[in-house]
Amino acid sequence: MPGMKLLFCTLAAYLSVAQAQEGPLMQAVMGRYNAVKQNLIETAEVMPEVNYNFHLTLPQRSFGEWIDHTVISINNNCSAIKGVVAPKPEHATSKAGLVKAMKDSFAICDSAFNGMTDQKALTEITIGEKKLYPVTPILAMLTGLNEHYGNLVGYLRSKGITPPSTARAQKK
Repeated sequence: MPGMKLLFCTLAAYLSVAQAQEGPLMQAVMGRYNAVKQNLIETAEVMPEVNYNFHLTLPQRSFGEWIDHTVISINNNCSAIKGVVAPKPEHATSKAGLVKAMKDSFAICDSAFNGMTDQKALTEITIGEKKLYPVTPILAMLTGLNEHYGNLVGYLRSKGITPPSTARAQKK
């Protein structure tokens, strides 16, 4: 029987690890993260550079300012998910610089999500003197990025450009 007990404990430990890696929370997060990441990168790429200074109305941010604002949001949230202080923003202004900054910010997120499990997302971490659970900036980021994409869609449509998510749906 001692051998059977060892086998049972080993199997339970293996299943626990497998379940943690394939947890429902992070499965849901990664699906939504990858979708909004694709939408935002394609949005930054599809808008012609001449329209990066375009404002829907004067009080609103320009398209380029929305991209820069989104990059800062990504950097802040993904740094928090990793448990580190966010890098100081550089504020690119050209289309090429902003597209690169967005891709670089998502690279920070990709590294933050690498190895993230449900358990890790729900385990308290400390950044400086602040304590938080990674799930908090994860949810804030997903919500905020979808809001940013929704704002950017108005800029695209006003210029006669089909938003990336709509373009993909129309191909199906």
